[in-house]
Amino acid sequence: MSRFKVLRANPRRALAAMATLLIAVGVTAASGATFSAQSVNPSNTFSSGTMSLLNNKEGAAVLTASNLKPGGPTQSGEVLLENTGSLAGTITLTKDTLVDSTPTMAALLDLTIVDCGADQDCTTGTGPDASTNVYTGTVAGMPAQNLGSWAAGAKHRYQFTVGLNSSATNAVQGKTVSVRYVWDAV
Repeated sequence: MSRFKVLRANPRRALAAMATLLIAVGVTAASGATFSAQSVNPSNTFSSGTMSLLNNKEGAAVLTASNLKPGGPTQSGEVLLENTGSLAGTITLTKDTLVDSTPTMAALLDLTIVDCGADQDCTTGTGPDASTNVYTGTVAGMPAQNLGSWAAGAKHRYQFTVGLNSSATNAVQGKTVSVRYVWDAV
Protein backbone atom coordinates (compact mmCIF):
# COMPACT_ATOMS: atom_id res chain seq x y z
CA MET A 1 0.00 0.00 0.00
CA SER A 2 1.31 3.48 -0.81
CA ARG A 3 1.97 6.04 1.89
CA PHE A 4 -0.86 8.26 0.71
CA LYS A 5 -3.33 5.38 0.95
CA VAL A 6 -2.09 4.63 4.49
CA LEU A 7 -2.51 8.28 5.49
CA ARG A 8 -6.00 8.41 3.96
CA ALA A 9 -6.99 5.28 5.71
CA ASN A 10 -5.72 6.54 9.07
CA PRO A 11 -6.57 10.25 9.47
CA ARG A 12 -4.92 10.31 12.92
CA ARG A 13 -1.62 9.31 11.36
CA ALA A 14 -2.07 12.05 8.75
CA LEU A 15 -2.68 14.63 11.47
CA ALA A 16 0.29 13.35 13.47
CA ALA A 17 2.53 13.55 10.38
CA MET A 18 1.41 17.13 9.68
CA ALA A 19 1.89 18.12 13.33
CA THR A 20 5.40 16.63 13.28
CA LEU A 21 6.21 18.53 10.09
CA LEU A 22 4.93 21.82 11.56
CA ILE A 23 6.91 21.31 14.77
CA ALA A 24 10.08 20.62 12.76
CA VAL A 25 9.61 23.80 10.71
CA GLY A 26 8.91 25.83 13.84
CA VAL A 27 11.98 24.51 15.66
CA THR A 28 14.18 25.24 12.64
CA ALA A 29 12.85 28.81 12.29
CA ALA A 30 12.99 29.48 16.03
CA SER A 31 16.51 28.19 16.37
CA GLY A 32 17.82 31.22 14.39
CA ALA A 33 19.72 28.99 12.03
CA THR A 34 20.02 31.56 9.24
CA PHE A 35 22.81 33.10 7.21
CA SER A 36 23.54 36.81 7.49
CA ALA A 37 25.94 39.38 6.07
CA GLN A 38 26.68 43.04 6.67
CA SER A 39 28.54 45.77 4.79
CA VAL A 40 29.44 49.17 6.29
CA ASN A 41 30.50 52.52 4.81
CA PRO A 42 31.92 54.49 7.77
CA SER A 43 33.06 58.09 8.09
CA ASN A 44 31.04 59.69 5.30
CA THR A 45 31.96 63.38 5.26
CA PHE A 46 30.36 66.36 3.62
CA SER A 47 31.79 69.82 3.08
CA SER A 48 30.62 72.95 1.35
CA GLY A 49 32.49 74.58 -1.49
CA THR A 50 33.69 78.16 -1.57
CA MET A 51 32.88 81.19 -3.70
CA SER A 52 35.53 83.87 -3.75
CA LEU A 53 36.72 86.59 -6.13
CA LEU A 54 40.23 88.00 -6.25
CA ASN A 55 40.33 91.58 -7.57
CA ASN A 56 43.77 93.01 -8.32
CA LYS A 57 42.41 96.49 -7.56
CA GLU A 58 40.35 95.59 -4.49
CA GLY A 59 39.40 98.78 -2.67
CA ALA A 60 40.85 101.03 -5.41
CA ALA A 61 39.48 102.67 -8.55
CA VAL A 62 39.64 100.80 -11.85
CA LEU A 63 39.92 104.15 -13.60
CA THR A 64 40.52 107.75 -12.61
CA ALA A 65 40.02 110.03 -15.60
CA SER A 66 40.86 113.71 -15.34
CA ASN A 67 40.88 116.74 -17.62
CA LEU A 68 38.23 115.24 -19.91
CA LYS A 69 36.96 117.55 -22.61
CA PRO A 70 33.89 117.23 -24.84
CA GLY A 71 34.67 114.81 -27.70
CA GLY A 72 38.29 114.66 -26.53
CA PRO A 73 40.49 111.62 -26.00
CA THR A 74 39.18 108.79 -23.83
CA GLN A 75 40.98 107.36 -20.82
CA SER A 76 41.18 103.68 -19.82
CA GLY A 77 41.86 101.47 -16.84
CA GLU A 78 41.93 97.70 -16.36
CA VAL A 79 41.08 95.27 -13.60
CA LEU A 80 41.87 91.53 -13.33
CA LEU A 81 39.38 89.26 -11.58
CA GLU A 82 39.80 85.60 -10.68
CA ASN A 83 37.35 83.07 -9.27
CA THR A 84 39.54 81.75 -6.45
CA GLY A 85 36.77 79.64 -4.94
CA SER A 86 36.26 75.92 -5.43
CA LEU A 87 32.87 76.35 -7.13
CA ALA A 88 31.73 77.74 -10.45
CA GLY A 89 29.62 80.87 -10.13
CA THR A 90 27.66 83.44 -12.07
CA ILE A 91 29.45 86.78 -12.00
CA THR A 92 27.71 90.16 -12.20
CA LEU A 93 28.96 93.73 -12.33
CA THR A 94 26.79 96.50 -10.92
CA LYS A 95 27.11 100.24 -10.68
CA ASP A 96 26.70 101.34 -7.08
CA THR A 97 26.87 104.63 -5.17
CA LEU A 98 26.85 107.09 -8.08
CA VAL A 99 27.70 110.59 -6.86
CA ASP A 100 26.96 113.08 -9.63
CA SER A 101 27.53 116.79 -9.98
CA THR A 102 24.96 119.53 -10.53
CA PRO A 103 24.27 119.88 -13.36
CA THR A 104 24.57 116.17 -14.05
CA MET A 105 27.68 114.97 -15.83
CA ALA A 106 27.26 111.16 -15.43
CA ALA A 107 24.77 111.09 -18.31
CA LEU A 108 27.44 112.74 -20.51
CA LEU A 109 30.23 110.29 -19.67
CA ASP A 110 30.44 107.64 -22.40
CA LEU A 111 31.55 104.33 -20.91
CA THR A 112 32.72 101.15 -22.61
CA ILE A 113 33.53 97.98 -20.66
CA VAL A 114 35.33 95.17 -22.49
CA ASP A 115 36.12 91.59 -21.40
CA CYS A 116 39.64 91.21 -22.80
CA GLY A 117 39.22 87.55 -23.80
CA ALA A 118 40.95 84.30 -22.87
CA ASP A 119 44.40 85.79 -23.54
CA GLN A 120 43.52 88.74 -21.23
CA ASP A 121 45.00 91.14 -23.81
CA CYS A 122 42.57 93.97 -24.52
CA THR A 123 44.37 95.06 -27.69
CA THR A 124 44.53 91.80 -29.70
CA GLY A 125 42.82 88.49 -30.21
CA THR A 126 40.55 86.51 -32.47
CA GLY A 127 38.36 83.51 -31.79
CA PRO A 128 38.36 82.61 -28.08
CA ASP A 129 41.05 85.25 -27.50
CA ALA A 130 38.88 88.04 -28.92
CA SER A 131 37.77 90.83 -26.64
CA THR A 132 34.02 91.02 -25.98
CA ASN A 133 32.07 94.22 -25.44
CA VAL A 134 30.22 94.00 -22.11
CA TYR A 135 28.66 97.48 -22.01
CA THR A 136 28.54 100.60 -24.14
CA GLY A 137 26.51 103.56 -22.91
CA THR A 138 26.76 106.23 -20.25
CA VAL A 139 28.01 105.95 -16.70
CA ALA A 140 24.56 106.99 -15.45
CA GLY A 141 22.68 104.52 -17.64
CA MET A 142 24.60 101.31 -16.90
CA PRO A 143 22.37 98.50 -15.62
CA ALA A 144 23.72 95.39 -13.88
CA GLN A 145 25.80 93.27 -16.26
CA ASN A 146 25.66 89.45 -16.22
CA LEU A 147 29.21 88.33 -17.03
CA GLY A 148 28.35 84.62 -17.28
CA SER A 149 29.35 81.53 -15.37
CA TRP A 150 33.00 81.19 -14.40
CA ALA A 151 34.64 77.91 -13.46
CA ALA A 152 36.86 77.75 -10.40
CA GLY A 153 40.20 79.33 -11.31
CA ALA A 154 38.79 81.35 -14.24
CA LYS A 155 40.42 84.76 -14.82
CA HIS A 156 39.04 87.74 -16.73
CA ARG A 157 40.59 91.12 -17.41
CA TYR A 158 38.19 94.03 -17.97
CA GLN A 159 39.00 97.34 -19.57
CA PHE A 160 36.94 100.43 -18.66
CA THR A 161 37.16 103.35 -21.11
CA VAL A 162 35.47 106.70 -20.48
CA GLY A 163 35.17 109.94 -22.43
CA LEU A 164 33.13 113.12 -22.18
CA ASN A 165 30.45 113.20 -24.85
CA SER A 166 30.81 115.94 -27.47
CA SER A 167 27.36 117.28 -26.50
CA ALA A 168 28.68 118.40 -23.07
CA THR A 169 28.40 122.15 -22.51
CA ASN A 170 30.29 124.70 -20.43
CA ALA A 171 27.92 123.87 -17.55
CA VAL A 172 29.94 120.72 -16.71
CA GLN A 173 33.37 122.39 -16.66
CA GLY A 174 35.25 121.45 -13.50
CA LYS A 175 32.56 118.99 -12.38
CA THR A 176 33.24 115.59 -10.82
CA VAL A 177 31.45 112.24 -10.88
CA SER A 178 32.34 109.20 -8.80
CA VAL A 179 30.90 105.70 -8.97
CA ARG A 180 31.56 102.44 -7.20
CA TYR A 181 31.54 99.18 -9.19
CA VAL A 182 30.66 95.93 -7.42
CA TRP A 183 31.50 92.42 -8.66
CA ASP A 184 29.32 89.63 -7.29
CA ALA A 185 29.72 85.86 -7.55
CA VAL A 186 26.69 83.66 -6.90
